[in-house]
Amino acid sequence: MKHIIPILLTLTIGFSQSLSSEEKQIQSYVEKHTENAIDLVEKLVNINSGSLNIKGNKKVGKILQAELDKLGFNTYWVTYPKEIKRSGHLFAEMRGGKGKNILLIGHLDTVFEPDHPFQKFIRDGDTAYGPGVSDMKAGDVSMVYIMKALKHIGTLKDMNLTLVFIGDEEKTGGDVAIVRKELVEAGKWANIGLGFEGAVGMNTGTVARRSASSWMLTVKGVQGHSSQIFKDKLGYGAIFEASRILNAFREELAPEEYLTFNPGTIVGGTDVTYDPVNSRGTTFGKTNVVSQSVTVHGGIRTISIPQLENAMKRMKEIASQNLPQTSADITFKTSYPPMEPTKANYALLDQMENVNLALGYGELEPLDPSKRGAADISFVAPHVDASLAGMGPDGFGDHSADEGLDLTSFPKTTTRAAILIYRLTR
Repeated sequence: MKHIIPILLTLTIGFSQSLSSEEKQIQSYVEKHTENAIDLVEKLVNINSGSLNIKGNKKVGKILQAELDKLGFNTYWVTYPKEIKRSGHLFAEMRGGKGKNILLIGHLDTVFEPDHPFQKFIRDGDTAYGPGVSDMKAGDVSMVYIMKALKHIGTLKDMNLTLVFIGDEEKTGGDVAIVRKELVEAGKWANIGLGFEGAVGMNTGTVARRSASSWMLTVKGVQGHSSQIFKDKLGYGAIFEASRILNAFREELAPEEYLTFNPGTIVGGTDVTYDPVNSRGTTFGKTNVVSQSVTVHGGIRTISIPQLENAMKRMKEIASQNLPQTSADITFKTSYPPMEPTKANYALLDQMENVNLALGYGELEPLDPSKRGAADISFVAPHVDASLAGMGPDGFGDHSADEGLDLTSFPKTTTRAAILIYRLTR
């Protein structure tokens, strides 16, 4: 069993809120090479790497792989059977034998497939726009430049590091037990996990991220002439029952902190088809016919496993309290687990705050977990001693055609993360 909380607390107190000569060299290197880094971000953004674009993801990954090869990393790809239909993941390892084992996590893919109109990097002063510029190609490049800065001061070769660039973060290609197996194994090896999706300002730190799972509600009713609805033979029909269930979810569960659930798609009527993979369906019905079928497909997010388990139990109970002549079944598919806000995570945030203060960026506050979605660091968090997310540059408009990046944040977050890693390995 790994124990880090007392160590972290001791180190937090012991660290000076000033920079050592080596740390000043890290800062100088990153600032001097920021334009080179932004050029690399531009190059990667201009390569489409939607989750389904295997060739594009491979191309982005090979550029990063070449950079890491030059730094002395052992790099390799983890791939899966053809039915997974994804690029796989890029791994890079440094085994110097000293200090804590640190795992850094990024991802290659974006939500923008080749047929999307949003395809190019555009720079407007200190802001850049483009598909994946914030989520998360700037974070990937930041990981590379952290390694460059650490090599510049001569410490990289002595560190124990694993960098992982996931190829299907935005849309997993298979069961997470398969496509995250190697990431979980890396988490079991590591003491510290750091996720490099973007920061939310320079004065917050991400100590927790919520889970992301899905649910499917299937409701059945008795078809018949609508003049007989609400009577003993036909009852209330599938659409009324689905409406009752959804409204009860809202009334009974919505007030709970950090629990959110969203019915994203609903189809109902006499005859219904639904494809959950592509989130598409068809329905046929008439205004004078009582509906016999409804399918609702939704998502659910929680801050902890117990909260998820309790929510699923309550949703099943609500779905079972059926209106006359109706029935309902709800099933759940768990996907991304939560990254829970542990004491060790807060202690690690304190260490990063010391770096922030030494750099003149001010104090850090824990980010409200409701402001972030799920991420791959959640697969690692249960296995490491402590973890932080949001380590990358500050962006906005993720998953939209307005996605952008504050370029002034790149050297700041990159320097901050590099110095934190340097201190963790002393």
